[in-house]
Amino acid sequence: MKGTMLAGVRWLLKHNNNSKKFRLNASSSVAGGIGRSCYDCIPNIRTFSSSSSVREGCDDGVGGYVMSFGDGNQGALGLPSSSMGIGAGGGGDAYEPTKITGLPSDDITCIGAGHYHSLSVTSHGDVWSWGRNNEFQLGRDSFDVPSRDSWSKPEMVQGLSQVRVKAVYASGVVSTAIGEDGSLWVWGKSRRGQLGLGKGITDSPLPSRVEALAGEHIVKVSLGWGHTLALTNDGRLFGWGYSADGRLGHIGMSLENMSMSPQILGASTLVETQGTTSSLEVAEKLVLEQMQKENDMPIIWEPCLLQELNGVQVSDVACGLDHSLVLCCNGVLLSGGNNTYGQLGRGKEDSSGLSPVDMSFQPLSISSGLGHSLAVCQQISSSQEVMGGDVSGTGIASWGWNGNSQLGRSGPENVPKLVEGLEEETPLFVSGGRVHSVALTSKGGVWVWGCGKNGRLGLGSSIDEVEPALIEDLEGVKVLQIASGFDHNLLLVVNQ
Repeated sequence: MKGTMLAGVRWLLKHNNNSKKFRLNASSSVAGGIGRSCYDCIPNIRTFSSSSSVREGCDDGVGGYVMSFGDGNQGALGLPSSSMGIGAGGGGDAYEPTKITGLPSDDITCIGAGHYHSLSVTSHGDVWSWGRNNEFQLGRDSFDVPSRDSWSKPEMVQGLSQVRVKAVYASGVVSTAIGEDGSLWVWGKSRRGQLGLGKGITDSPLPSRVEALAGEHIVKVSLGWGHTLALTNDGRLFGWGYSADGRLGHIGMSLENMSMSPQILGASTLVETQGTTSSLEVAEKLVLEQMQKENDMPIIWEPCLLQELNGVQVSDVACGLDHSLVLCCNGVLLSGGNNTYGQLGRGKEDSSGLSPVDMSFQPLSISSGLGHSLAVCQQISSSQEVMGGDVSGTGIASWGWNGNSQLGRSGPENVPKLVEGLEEETPLFVSGGRVHSVALTSKGGVWVWGCGKNGRLGLGSSIDEVEPALIEDLEGVKVLQIASGFDHNLLLVVNQ
């Protein structure tokens, strides 16, 4: 069965008559920097960060400042207590976008959000961090966990003085930085192997280079609950960490058969409480509990090439809590991992490894929330072929967990369908949080939908939004980049 499925995936990827075909061989033309032979393979689109970046890395060098909103409980907003509690609710949360004053003034070129912490990059390639630091994900020069009072204060990450950083990405417990030379640096603490530093290495309080990727030019990283995907400039994809349910393709299947996988976000518990405040509390409690129960797990300790993608170039990747999305240069979107909430976009059946998502749109870029998936896509008039039909506009497709309206639409949850209410907009990029979603459009508008608890929608209230709502409180600024953690958001902006 696995062999048949694998053969089917390869056939689909290599024999799409309406797509450009790319093979990884000596004749492949890869321009320097961000491999043009891969990122130019989808017409009229520039591939950006699936952790919700409006631009890939810091190429254009335009410096701006960072605004944040949402849940401030873990310090991920980077705001002093005097500026917290804006709008309804209070309690250390920001209900509207608020400027972070503790960062270098108008010098930030890139942002990234972990589940409970935040990162930014300056025009000089320095990395700043703030938020949760129980697992050393802030990269500060101390082996003692600092006082929680210091979490919300942005400080420069130590140990990267010889590296000019281009982009940053993070999970709940690990942070990563990509150097201009394509090197990958990691820090934090993960018993799930998410650091990728070698067997049994679970801690790195300060940045360490991932030596297994020496010689590779990394351009993109995405991280889930315990797994990591890294994309090279020639379109190859590496994976490592917790490999259950095929979230890393087939490289971890033999390990999984030898191990008992912990139950993450148990279906019976969450389904019973979907749409209620308690569903969020249960989800967070279960995640934290499982972070303490990390025995007998199928783990890939160092980066491994996803062999089932041999000969096929990848243009974008996105990791949810325990699932993965892989966008190939020929327009085919693959998914793998846990499918409890239909986040794989191909029904509720179990399926190991990576398989095509059943969608009638041409995906351009992808993103993932905790248990839902998102794609900026071109609408097409015919669903007979992924790349076929007449283009009829750009929209956002969503599928997966919809307990708090984070899909922004009605209809079946396990089938990709268009988010409602954006018909007059041209979405550029989209971001997924725990139970909310954020999009940036060509007009510069930031649209939000889903759960409004703790101000994570930035609308000045805690009300949920079943369809996209525009954040009005951004007049006078131009939004360059968006990033979402579980319950907080970052905006990189410049004054107009």
